[in-house]
Amino acid sequence: MKRIKIKEILKKEAAGQEVLVKGWVRTKRISKNVSFIALNDGSTIRNLQVVADVNDFEEALLKEINTGASLAVTGTLMESSGSGQEVELTAKKIELLGPADPDKYPIQPKKHSLEFLRENAHLRFRTNTFSAIFRIRHAMAYAIHDYFNRKGFYYLHTPIITGSDAEGAGQMFRVTTLDMDNLPRTEENKVDYSGDFFGRPTNLTVSGQLEGELGALALGEIYTFGPTFRAENSNTTRHLAEFWMIEPEMAFYDLTDNMDLAEDFLKFLIRYALENCMDDLLFLAGRLKEEEKGKPQDQQSMDLIEKLKFVAENDFVRLTYTEAIDILKNSNHYKKKKFQFPVEWGVDLQSEHERYLVEKHFKKPVILINYPLEIKAFYMKQNDDGKTVAAMDVLFPQIGEIIGGSQREENYDKLLSRMKEMHIPDEEMWWYMDTRRFGTVVHSGFGLGFERFILFITGMGNIRDVIAFPRTPRNAEF
Repeated sequence: MKRIKIKEILKKEAAGQEVLVKGWVRTKRISKNVSFIALNDGSTIRNLQVVADVNDFEEALLKEINTGASLAVTGTLMESSGSGQEVELTAKKIELLGPADPDKYPIQPKKHSLEFLRENAHLRFRTNTFSAIFRIRHAMAYAIHDYFNRKGFYYLHTPIITGSDAEGAGQMFRVTTLDMDNLPRTEENKVDYSGDFFGRPTNLTVSGQLEGELGALALGEIYTFGPTFRAENSNTTRHLAEFWMIEPEMAFYDLTDNMDLAEDFLKFLIRYALENCMDDLLFLAGRLKEEEKGKPQDQQSMDLIEKLKFVAENDFVRLTYTEAIDILKNSNHYKKKKFQFPVEWGVDLQSEHERYLVEKHFKKPVILINYPLEIKAFYMKQNDDGKTVAAMDVLFPQIGEIIGGSQREENYDKLLSRMKEMHIPDEEMWWYMDTRRFGTVVHSGFGLGFERFILFITGMGNIRDVIAFPRTPRNAEF
């Protein structure tokens, strides 16, 4: 008999049907010579209740059925008299595929801290919370490809190993085949990379953007979706050393076109989640409510489903950075000195400022544009005022910036001048500059951090909980 997934069983009225299911035991309880086993196969947040008459099975087998054990169960689906499920499986045959020692299996049917589950990340997928998160993560990855495919974009695989630093930050992971215990040196006592695999210093990429621009300036519209790496010694709830980025780049798009695409893209993804992940979202919404039960009302998060609808159903407010600074400086929050970080023209806005604009002032998602030149990257389009660039940040409730992007500087002389100001060697970026020499056009793009977006969708509070195996300072387990 062919195995049927639990998700498929619960989708349709299947009472009376004989089926084979396979999965892992979440819980087991015995009542009046009947053993009730909650079985889950990962296809849905919901378990299938297996009912086994203890007289029909060997005692030794039933003793081996503990939380974490894997089973194959053949039986008949019956209408359930219990609450919370329409059908249950009356077992005729149970095969123990893999036992789990209850004294050693760490994921027991009780509340575990998220920190404990991070330490057991290889098994945390088996909890309701993490199975829900990773089903949603899959759905969002699929929706991203679906969206861009419908729009006629081409998926471009940009390099993971690179000789350039897209951000100019310098905090990158070195890639080398040199012997670390016996590094070759030049006469100046610097590391000699001539004998290295690539014959030059190379790093793990911080962004696929620069290479993405090359593709866009021939194919029209491309997107990248891949891993990126930053060697920042940061142990916050919002930082990872390895994370995934979605970076579309579009020829012939100005800043307004860029904003339109970003807004449409985000709304598409959120609507997709609401239409296709509701069971998991409802579970996570309940979990969040339970987690924040003791907090004062004004410190509690917006209901997860309401928050998603709030973004999907509202037009994003668009305003300049300068207008945002004025709003912040005129706010009661500022006058009462409730902001931790300074508010003045020229500073990079902090999350508290961004969230104030979204949650308190406009009560809508916000797109800020035209940031000060000095706080943005070299490749951004310089505005005619000589002080600002055509940058844009999309701000969401409870998370602040979720997308950062800009119109790119297409003018060769302006780009070269800005690179010199920022001490970026143009001779190493000759290939990038060529796109401004030969057939340059207005073009734009943006970056969406996938994990930050999944944080928003799931309502989780720590970015380490929305990636399967987090890479953070001093942590590369599994």
